[in-house]
Amino acid sequence: MPSEQIFVGLEIGTTKICVIVAESRADDQISILGVGETPSRGIRKGEIVDMATVTECVREAIVDAEEKTNVEIGNVWVAITGAHLRSFNNRGTHTLPAPRQIEQADLNMVQTNAKEIALPPPNIFLHTILQAYHLDGNRNVIDPLESEGMQLEADFHIVHGIKTRITNHLRCVEALNLEIEDVVLSSLASAQVVVTQHQKDIGVLVVDIGGGTTDYLIYHDGAVRHSGVLALGGDHITNDISVGLKLPIARAEMLKIQEGSATPPENSEGGVITLKNDPGFLGCDIDRRSLDTIIHCRVREIFELLRRDIENAGSDLLGLLGAGVMITGGCAKLRGIAGLASELLDQTVQVSTARNVGGALQTFENPQYSTAIGLTKYARLITKDTRPEGMLERIAQGFGGIFKRRSR
Repeated sequence: MPSEQIFVGLEIGTTKICVIVAESRADDQISILGVGETPSRGIRKGEIVDMATVTECVREAIVDAEEKTNVEIGNVWVAITGAHLRSFNNRGTHTLPAPRQIEQADLNMVQTNAKEIALPPPNIFLHTILQAYHLDGNRNVIDPLESEGMQLEADFHIVHGIKTRITNHLRCVEALNLEIEDVVLSSLASAQVVVTQHQKDIGVLVVDIGGGTTDYLIYHDGAVRHSGVLALGGDHITNDISVGLKLPIARAEMLKIQEGSATPPENSEGGVITLKNDPGFLGCDIDRRSLDTIIHCRVREIFELLRRDIENAGSDLLGLLGAGVMITGGCAKLRGIAGLASELLDQTVQVSTARNVGGALQTFENPQYSTAIGLTKYARLITKDTRPEGMLERIAQGFGGIFKRRSR
């Protein structure tokens, strides 16, 4: 099978390393060939704290994916998250000397001008995502190329983060002699498969709750309006259960998955959950209402912080959500989470998995794979068109070419 028809998404998450191998279909959709994964080690809140250990975990996941799909992996698209990531909206302006047809060079210039803003010293640009063009006062021009004008403007959503934390992800992959096609914001990747174009047009909030972080992205009028990352996720819920009920972490995680609910304590069904004896663990009885209370408090905190983060962005973004909220990620499977989110965000809320993809059913029906699957969909959309300079080259400019793409 030609390599250009295969896309590989790599998510280096707090809980798991996930590799999705997907094939491009004739209808411009993707079909999942298989998934490789291994538990994460050496990662905390989405950020690498032990480079050698994470590199070995990535190697294990890559090997697992290769064995399951019979595909030799050489190129990957990498998801990035972390509370160090920040975003803002900015307008770029480019004035031509005289009226003439707009060329590609003019589009490049207006994007460059939008980035003429001082970032914190440790930070670099991750994404410059187009929102809308304006030409000679004509707003929201879809494509100004070949139109005649003199004053070209464009609005962009700009994401940036700490350079060393981003490049640490790249070093883990490069150490395995893999070619990195590009680095993609995790929530942007997830959004490619969990929401439709119609939802992007009328307004939607995508919330991806993983092990160590909660990533979110807001669309309206088909464009990204705001994004962010909270340093809270499913692992914090597990830790709360472990401490509150005096259980080992592994037992607390299993209890969360099998019995947990974010339902308000007053609505808990109550009763007792019996944990059986295991080697190294004496069985015990757990009060269900206590478990639900612990989970509810932490999930409530996540959505309260999310709402505050969005409101602090400075505009009524929550008022733009005609399609409400779509929750995905591993924590989306937690019972009662949609109802609690709806109450706290005052929106309609649904749990969403990957849509419009084929292949391994159990994979795309599981919300914990949304980011990795979304990477392959993002790759398919980007490579279908002429690609601009990627994230990898932007980082390489400051690293003496250490991360340059190898020729195919």
